[in-house]
Amino acid sequence: MRPPIPVLSEYGISPKYGFLPDVLPLTRLPDPYYNKWESIGANLQSLILSKRLRGVIDRLPVLSTVGLEHDAEWRRAYMLLTFFAHGYIWGGDTPCDRVPPSISVPLLDICQHLEIPPVSTYAASVLWNFKPLFIDEEIDDLDNLATLVTFTGSLDESWFYLVSVAIEARGGPIIPLMLTAVAAARQGDSVTVTRCLQAFAERLDDLGELLRRMHESCDPGFFYRRIRTFLAGSKNMAEAGLPRGVMYDDGSGKSEYVQYSGPSNAQSSLIQFFDIILGVEHRPTGEKPDPSSESEREGRSRAPKHNFIQDMRRYMPGPHARFLNDVGAVANIREFVESRAASDRPLSIAYDACLSMLRAFRDIHIAIVTRYIVLPSRENRARSRSRSPEATRNRVNLATASKNEAHKKVKGTGGTALIPFLKQARDETGEPSIETWARKFMSRQTKVSGQNDFFLGKDEKSEALDEPVVEHGLAGTWSMDEEMGGICNY
Repeated sequence: MRPPIPVLSEYGISPKYGFLPDVLPLTRLPDPYYNKWESIGANLQSLILSKRLRGVIDRLPVLSTVGLEHDAEWRRAYMLLTFFAHGYIWGGDTPCDRVPPSISVPLLDICQHLEIPPVSTYAASVLWNFKPLFIDEEIDDLDNLATLVTFTGSLDESWFYLVSVAIEARGGPIIPLMLTAVAAARQGDSVTVTRCLQAFAERLDDLGELLRRMHESCDPGFFYRRIRTFLAGSKNMAEAGLPRGVMYDDGSGKSEYVQYSGPSNAQSSLIQFFDIILGVEHRPTGEKPDPSSESEREGRSRAPKHNFIQDMRRYMPGPHARFLNDVGAVANIREFVESRAASDRPLSIAYDACLSMLRAFRDIHIAIVTRYIVLPSRENRARSRSRSPEATRNRVNLATASKNEAHKKVKGTGGTALIPFLKQARDETGEPSIETWARKFMSRQTKVSGQNDFFLGKDEKSEALDEPVVEHGLAGTWSMDEEMGGICNY
């Protein structure tokens, strides 16, 4: 007996806005009991700049979560406390490896309720951290969005989050659309499946255009030097000053150190949904496809084999992660298209168009990682060579730790090399393509060239470094000679 097709309402997913909340995020907790949290949130940037955040939080009383009622209140409380925690950890001259009970006690309770780790995630920084400027305009319009909380108070940081908010909103209708396609495939309705795939491809193209707008209001240098630090997690961060990770002190005297990844676009349930619904398989980085498994069609999309992808689901709200697992159990589009490839060319072309658009989206993502991480890290290396050790000795965090072991090859958190991972994920996106021309087109080696842009027309060889440079991605350590880490590192 086939499993039922998931019903969005059972997972708290909106048919219009997808994984964004159906009710707009609260701009303030309604109960005056939480005014102290709201006061810190309203002044977070000033408290970080003046180095007073830790003192204020140390004096903050431990507040109960008993006053949190609706889901929107739990989500706002989680967002606030995770921003406070990251500000507390990374907001001083040296990182702090202990989060005090005033944050830890309510945060751990909230995380248990939301089924999410006690660390800033994609949900905290993106899904639950926005508001429309004009309530009568759509939230998939990037120019109609503002953030609720940031570390720096900058437009650059807000824009970095809001591009993803707009993508989530614009991509939301794809979810019910493709569940309709799954139901149609079960009925053998090729016309409906084709129509859904065509609409999916068009919407993917829209998402790519939104992602291209990242450069409009987010400066790569500012992101690299100022924003990135606060987005770091505690996993594999020894060189940044957290050799054991972080302790969330609950006051019991029994708290232990834990290590978590920081927020990452890989935690987007929407992007994982695209892969699952199209039957795109991802292998561990560096692993080649196994020709012997090409004939194994049944259940091929039910569970991604890549540990990184599965691990990122731990950082999604519990209902969203369960939804992806349940979609994987019913995904049948790839199998349906392959079974009719010889007789239904419009269906095959529509399916290949989706793969092509998703591959193009990943190309844009790789370009952003290059611009916002790889190139600034090289500039950072050049500056550090001309700077005396005393100039940076007093400050140890994500921005300075790269000098400590500049000749070691340190892999990304969990051993994942980001740029190779992204490139392989992009190439794997085209592997299920049906038409010969599409398979050839999507297996090509993409050469990124430019005129008057950040690539400056350089080829890959001219971008090579003659020595390893260790840098830190958003939530992990990586080695520049292996092009590791970056915006989506975990």
